[in-house]
Formats: sequence, structure tokens, C-alpha cells
Amino acid sequence: MIARIWHGRTQAEHYEEYTAFTNSRAIPDYSSTKGFIKLSFLRRIEGDVAHYTLITYWENLEVIKNFAGEDFEKAKYYPEDDDYLLEFEEKVIHYEVFADE
Repeated sequence: MIARIWHGRTQAEHYEEYTAFTNSRAIPDYSSTKGFIKLSFLRRIEGDVAHYTLITYWENLEVIKNFAGEDFEKAKYYPEDDDYLLEFEEKVIHYEVFADE
């Protein structure tokens, strides 16, 4: 199993709105992709900035390409992200999961 980790930031005032967007648009997109296993979407506020960390779990790197494309290390964004995110981190990080309980 492969874990794919993404990080993003919004203004704290968009905390709930961006959460609602991810629940309605991004999470269904991930979960409908063949080879997707599960995800954890984390969030926290630090001062006037909200941080989001998304950890998705996939069968292998090949199925991640079904979601992200051939350049699977490149972060995937949605047009709506332009309304919220403070910057667009170019890359995500992948880890091989060797234990999961």
C-alpha cells in the first residue's frame, strides 16, 4: 500500500468553507478512483492560517497514476482551489506503508 500526502493552506476564515468543498468535491473524486483504499483529511488553525493535510492510501503507484496522471508526484488541484488556497505546492510525498492497524 502507498500513502500519498498533500498539504495546503487557506485563510482561517475559509476553514469551514474549504472543508465543505473538500467533502463535496475532492473526497468523492478520490474515493471513486479504482485502487483507492482510504483517506485521512486533517485540519488545524494556526493564527490566521488554516492548514490541511490529506493522506490517501492506494493499492500501488500504478493506480495513483489513474488519479494523478503519469507525473504522479505532481499535486492535483481543482479549479475551486483558486478561491481558497494561499499557494499551490507543486509536489506530494509518497510513502510505502509497511504497517497499518
